[in-house]
Amino acid sequence: MNGRAGVLVAHQPAYLPWPGYLSRLTDVDRFVILDHVQYSGEWQHRNYVAGSDRRLLMTVPVYRRSGQPISQAVVAGDDWRPRHWRTLEEAYSKAESWPQWAPRLAAIYGQRWERLADLNHALLRLLLDGFAIHVDLLRSSDLRPTGHKTRMLIDLCRITGNTTLRVGTGAISYLDLPALAEAGIGLEVASYNARPYRRGLQPFVPGLSALDLLLHRGTEARRTLAEGSRTETWAGKEPARW
Repeated sequence: MNGRAGVLVAHQPAYLPWPGYLSRLTDVDRFVILDHVQYSGEWQHRNYVAGSDRRLLMTVPVYRRSGQPISQAVVAGDDWRPRHWRTLEEAYSKAESWPQWAPRLAAIYGQRWERLADLNHALLRLLLDGFAIHVDLLRSSDLRPTGHKTRMLIDLCRITGNTTLRVGTGAISYLDLPALAEAGIGLEVASYNARPYRRGLQPFVPGLSALDLLLHRGTEARRTLAEGSRTETWAGKEPARW
């Protein structure tokens, strides 16, 4: 384990998430994937990878049903899989660590997926392994917390036995801070400022999936991730910008 027992990190699943998504997991034991909340699209089914001269947005088509939880979101067909695989091959076949990770990526994109959450789980596990982040993955649909928003997070802390909640900078605006204090839950705010990294002969491109960092930097990817990460205990004001 990573050594920060007692800290809850919970987030909705994402398709090929960006480095900041992973950065808050490097020193915790468990990560709760919030798949029981309502599916809204956005980064749950899409993300950016590198193109020859621009970012390319890869989107997994999903059947939409009003009010459905993320865990029940169904992938629409199979046509997207060969397209996404070709996009990754064209973007990264010359990247330093492509030979290491291509077989596992090929296996994921060669498999038929019914549930979006299962696809995202497989890709997240690949990224965690690539960045040497040793964290247990739990699904909130299995834990069945009660309440909504802050109350739901408080109940997840109760279920998992955690006394500190770690969130991104955007969460401060909607959290019920008095409710957290009343429940005895401490608060940490994690931020990520992407550090430029070498991408072969290509220039650095911000805003890409963490897969880009892994495939271009290999064993150095974890260090690059750490250089851009910061976690601060909440003290009633926004963390310093850096």
